[in-house]
Amino acid sequence: MSVTLSIDAMGGDHAPRMVVAGINRVVARHPDVRFLLFGRELVLRPMLDRFSRVRRVSEVRHTDDVVEPGAKPSAALRSGRSTSMRLAIEAVASGEAEGVVSAGNTGALMAMAKYVLRTLPGIDRPAIAGLGPTIRGQSVVLDLGANVECDAENLVQFAVMGEVFARKVLGLEQPSVGLLNVGEEHLKGNEAVRQAATILQDSNLAIRFHGFVEGNDIAEGTVDVVVTDGFTGNIALKSMEGTARLFTHILRQALRSSPFGRIGGLVATPALRAMRKRVDPRRYDGAMFLGLNGVCVKSHGGTDAIGFSNAIDVAIKLIADGVNEGIKHDYAQLRTSDPNPSTTQQVMNSR
Repeated sequence: MSVTLSIDAMGGDHAPRMVVAGINRVVARHPDVRFLLFGRELVLRPMLDRFSRVRRVSEVRHTDDVVEPGAKPSAALRSGRSTSMRLAIEAVASGEAEGVVSAGNTGALMAMAKYVLRTLPGIDRPAIAGLGPTIRGQSVVLDLGANVECDAENLVQFAVMGEVFARKVLGLEQPSVGLLNVGEEHLKGNEAVRQAATILQDSNLAIRFHGFVEGNDIAEGTVDVVVTDGFTGNIALKSMEGTARLFTHILRQALRSSPFGRIGGLVATPALRAMRKRVDPRRYDGAMFLGLNGVCVKSHGGTDAIGFSNAIDVAIKLIADGVNEGIKHDYAQLRTSDPNPSTTQQVMNSR
């Protein structure tokens, strides 16, 4: 499939080296993809000379300006019009590229992407959706930090977007959707969560709504899509990442604590390698900003070439599978599912 992607070549802790090296890995898998690289030409050109495959499929768009990692989103939006991040996003808005990938400042990327690309019809706020490993395979979690406070309507929109994402990206025919809560009982949780559950239960949309799920259900894979506000979602994400690092640290210490432990570690090496591969965060790199009028993928700021290449793969798949068109179609169905005023509006009016 022929696709053109715009790349914020200066975004990320190890950019632009890991960006170019990551693209080099992608070119081997997707030779028809073309790239617009936005960044400092004097830095990028020598790297492209070392990666001839990347040079053949890339065009460098020079800019000296870069969004700094610690920049406030509002300041970046006001003064960052000539930055590599902003220009890469504008390439999608102008139709030069079909998607943008950046490992830069998350808040700035969200602010710029929302301002330049706008949101899809009916969607109030974009949400950050990411994939993660579970006991049963993989699941989608959103929002992972874009929206600290959400009302019921926002959560319903996230559910629609997450369901389409899981269907298109994970290939699930009818993914299950759950709302993250402090308990499974219908009286538990705050008003927004309870109202969102009512809307999803009463709508005629073909979403397999499971109901409420708890924090432990994320790793267990109880549902395919976990919906929550960005405050809770980001804390859950960082907690799981920290727990994975803690487990790895404890296991490493145990295997090195005695001669028998070291022998056991040698015997278990193949299994340990398989486990490490399964939970490797680089494998799940590439969080999608769902709800925007264009494909925008955020790679982890500290990632390497492997992680960045996986983020590019996510962008390619989202474009190929028409995720945005699916979101527009399903959300339009939700809004017109009742001949009377929509269930969503009825519930919101009852507040």
